[in-house]
Amino acid sequence: MEHYGLIVIGAGPGGYEAALRAAKLGMKTAVVEERDVGGTCLNRGCIPTKSLLHASEMVQTLKKGGEWGVSAENVAVDFAAVHRRKAEVTEKLRTGVEGLLKQKKVDLLRGHATIPAPGRVSVGGVEYSADDILIATGSVPARPPIPGLEHAVTSDEVLADQERVYKSLVIIGGGVIGVELACVYNALGCQVTIVEALERILPNMDREICQNMTMILRRRGVAVNTACMVSAVERDGEELVVRYTCKDTPGEARGEAVLCAIGRRPNTAGLFPDDFTVEMERGRIVVDESFRTSVPGIYAIGDVSSKIQLAHVAAAQGIACADRLAGREPLTDVALVPSCIYTSPEIASIGLTADEAKGLGRGVKVGKALMSANGKTVIAGGERGFIKIVADASTGVVLGAQLMCERATDMLSELTEAVVNGLTARQLARVMRPHPTFEEAVSAAVEDLLEKLEK
Repeated sequence: MEHYGLIVIGAGPGGYEAALRAAKLGMKTAVVEERDVGGTCLNRGCIPTKSLLHASEMVQTLKKGGEWGVSAENVAVDFAAVHRRKAEVTEKLRTGVEGLLKQKKVDLLRGHATIPAPGRVSVGGVEYSADDILIATGSVPARPPIPGLEHAVTSDEVLADQERVYKSLVIIGGGVIGVELACVYNALGCQVTIVEALERILPNMDREICQNMTMILRRRGVAVNTACMVSAVERDGEELVVRYTCKDTPGEARGEAVLCAIGRRPNTAGLFPDDFTVEMERGRIVVDESFRTSVPGIYAIGDVSSKIQLAHVAAAQGIACADRLAGREPLTDVALVPSCIYTSPEIASIGLTADEAKGLGRGVKVGKALMSANGKTVIAGGERGFIKIVADASTGVVLGAQLMCERATDMLSELTEAVVNGLTARQLARVMRPHPTFEEAVSAAVEDLLEKLEK
């Protein structure tokens, strides 16, 4: 029986980053994967979605060409070619990850992994032993028990190769996945309807962002229905009908296809035999702050154990876990999580919103810059957007930031650094930001914040 210092189950962002760090720190390491290396993020999530979003943004840019004297009224979209390009991107990145694993001498074990006992992992009938086992099996799309939901597709199917764009699409769920894909299909000429059970789309984001995104989507022709509980999905000829109730009033939405985008659930199927398991809570593996499960020597990171299901969370946790196993203190603060939504315009946030801070009894001041005054935004023909920075009213320490604008996801790290390191608004004001850039709006938001703090 071959023995390893660490066996990682799952080669997604959390798994492969943990394996690479463990190997670098001198552990004999193997990673097990039954599907494609890179996991959901690389093959069925982040990267494919952003590839489609990039294509849709190109279409939007061409359609705006008239403002610059460029005639682009009839933009044709070869959706099959878009998916081929998406496949090329994922293949290139997947090959890169596999090359890194090989270069760092991490053994890649192909097949489904089962943990029959502490320190043991079975892969395709072959058993291995390990000092430690790290579970990084991620998550899968959730499907609630709604009658007829078997007719719907999930993000996995939508991101698979398609020859053409749907003529009409009903999206059940107004969270990140649903809204991102609504932007993609709307830009490509599909009639999109969103049906969300809560009072607003993107419910975990700043309220103003949610309201702004709803207005932008509706202006583009997307039907946004909130506070609507779906009761059934039915087939009616060539169409699918989503039946729902909004404030006691029945309604329906029709489309060529229905996308179920109500979230994801931890992927633990077949991971443990009937006579052995670790502690779980509502399907999620329970871990402590050091990623330890209830069984010594077994750890878990990423979507399978974390309440926040993001690729960069899994990667940071994987690296931190490997560091701890090697007796090192992790460098990255895994408690503060930046959030990015790749809509058009982009949305990004870190730390507390003003409402959240006030709910905790903290006095805050908020600095705000409207992107309508930003030169790069005007040049790009950007939608209405803003940058908000939240600071403690008495100390000026930055507590959070919310952005809704072009390149928001690329600008967030500066503000994340400020929150993580407890910087003040005055310290942020010392930075000279170049002109013309989207990022100079951060300076405008900081200036507005300082004025309010000094009153």
